[in-house]
Amino acid sequence: MAYIKLLYHIVIRAHQGTAPIAEEYERDLYMYIYGFCKNHQCVLYRINGMPDHVHIFVGLHPTIAVASFVHDLKIATNNFMAKHNDRFPKFEKWEQSYCALTYSESDKECVIKYIMNQKEHHRKMSARDELIALLRESGVEYDEKYI
Repeated sequence: MAYIKLLYHIVIRAHQGTAPIAEEYERDLYMYIYGFCKNHQCVLYRINGMPDHVHIFVGLHPTIAVASFVHDLKIATNNFMAKHNDRFPKFEKWEQSYCALTYSESDKECVIKYIMNQKEHHRKMSARDELIALLRESGVEYDEKYI
């Protein structure tokens, strides 16, 4: 028997910094992502974001690799937003890159609160600066030309 818990904070961004997620329709997208997670036997702990990016805190099923999860999520949400173009007319696609950071159970509440407070957080910090701060805090090496 394997005992596994995989908690990921995932950030996906709209292509070239566009802002296609209107606040009035973000809940539709978030509910779709909730269903996607549930259908993939994953636990969505929190989702929130801004018009140009989405933060997802999820417990992945042990049979799903994070790269596969993000790839399939992007395809599914691309299709969802294309189908609902009246709500997401500015959406083209997601950036190819993404951020996926692991956390322990003891970090869970802190990450949930962080994601809950996205709108407040971004009154003080740009999405780019936020991503750099998350990467630095997690000790992830990065190249600024890709951020």
